[in-house]
Amino acid sequence: MQKSMIKFLSIADCISLINACFGFLAILILFSNFDFNIVRVSFSLILLALLADGLDGIVARKNRESNLGDYLEAMADMISMGIAPSVFVFYLYFDDISTDLIIQIILILVLVFFIICNMIRLSSFHLIKNKSFFIGIPASVSTIFIIIASFIRVNIEYILVLIFALSLLTISQIRFPKPKIKTNTIAVVLIILTLIIGELYYYIAPILLFFALTIYVIAGPIFARKALHDISKLNS
Repeated sequence: MQKSMIKFLSIADCISLINACFGFLAILILFSNFDFNIVRVSFSLILLALLADGLDGIVARKNRESNLGDYLEAMADMISMGIAPSVFVFYLYFDDISTDLIIQIILILVLVFFIICNMIRLSSFHLIKNKSFFIGIPASVSTIFIIIASFIRVNIEYILVLIFALSLLTISQIRFPKPKIKTNTIAVVLIILTLIIGELYYYIAPILLFFALTIYVIAGPIFARKALHDISKLNS
């Protein structure tokens, strides 16, 4: 008797589905007529999707291997880290550039490029994954950069450059170290603070998270190269 598709799901897969749901809801909420700050809610839902993405990796390492894991996670991440942040940016800036057709076209092209780069990265991630480092900037990092910069309303010119640069980094051959438990804990705390505080106190929590990731992006490749150099010396 053929096995039910539901039975293929592991606990980690269910968390990946939650990740996808958060990302999809983040898009839908922007086009709703609810009487609350829909931008703040959408921003929070994308961050919750990122937390779910981190959690499914932890659960997957501690539980049984899933036949769907690599594929389901990539599909979920495409929604929450590719499509959702792109729609978030477009929604926030469209009114500001509604009278400038050229900037509208550039924004659309940059977002399409971001989506394409994310599709390439996420679909090939299981083929290039390494225990010690990421090849190219993690999709979660680029997503946080983009939604925070948009949330604090950085000028559209800088947003365009940021998205384009991050898109290139996602498919680059640059190595970034996989954060240790302490680093991950700091990142989770900053994300939770951003969820709770949001725009209060001059956006202090989102800005701290943004700068922490900036340090990772700048210093990460240096540490990754040093680690590889040390490993090659030990093997020689």
